[in-house]
Amino acid sequence: MKKAYIFPGQGSQFIGMAKELYDTNSFAKEMFEQANTILGFRITEIMFSGSDEQLKQTKVTQPAIFLHSVIYAATLGETFQPDMVAGHSLGEFSALVANKTLDFNDALVLVSKRALAMQKACEAQASTMAAVLGLDDAKVEEVCASISDDIVVAANYNCPGQLVISGTISGITKACELLKAAGAKRAIVLPVGGAFHSPCMEPARIELEAAIKATNFKTPICAIYQNVNAKPTTDPVLIQNNLIAQLTAPVRWTQTIQNMVSDGATNFKEVGPGKVLQGLVKKIATDVEALSA
Repeated sequence: MKKAYIFPGQGSQFIGMAKELYDTNSFAKEMFEQANTILGFRITEIMFSGSDEQLKQTKVTQPAIFLHSVIYAATLGETFQPDMVAGHSLGEFSALVANKTLDFNDALVLVSKRALAMQKACEAQASTMAAVLGLDDAKVEEVCASISDDIVVAANYNCPGQLVISGTISGITKACELLKAAGAKRAIVLPVGGAFHSPCMEPARIELEAAIKATNFKTPICAIYQNVNAKPTTDPVLIQNNLIAQLTAPVRWTQTIQNMVSDGATNFKEVGPGKVLQGLVKKIATDVEALSA
């Protein structure tokens, strides 16, 4: 039996997240305070008792989810023994700390830079995302490709029958109409302020590339299955390149879980806020165990 640890991305945040961990674990509290210093503001105050609007800001959301995931993993001690790891979008940074590719401080700085770069890209171009339910991936891809005068691409392959598309607002509006006509059960525009994992994020990719290339990536203790190609690797240079490409490429989560199962994973542990990934794993591979860590 192989253990796979998986780490959530943006959207799993909630007010009060990680407060119990901070209050009851002195090691966790020390790490959170270290993070407050690195970030230059008390993110813990927003996480524990801020407003929804404050927490929804990308520059806050991404570091908050990363901190919850990574610090909780650090408190698991000897029980935390992954045979493989993966993270959904932002969660890939958490996974890279968990398998010791990245140091905590370095990863937090990268996550903060990523969040700010993505926020700038969102503000520079009106864009959004939509969830498409009940349609084959190939059909969704075909519809997106048919819209040649706008940016619309497949962004998150979450599970069979659930694919998130990303692009300009006009492109997403056109795509939703066409996808419903093609038989989608639903095509729902999501309450997000940008087109993540699409060409709209190219300015952020360029900005983050320099920071990632300047960061020390070490040989990990176990393979990470990365979003870009859903394949395992322990090569630090390849991990860097895949992480850079991730900003404008789709998250191949369905394929990631399928490959982890093919490579022997039978026990999936979600580390961080929420239970979204557990639900997706159960829809992708019905005969494996998926729980919170």
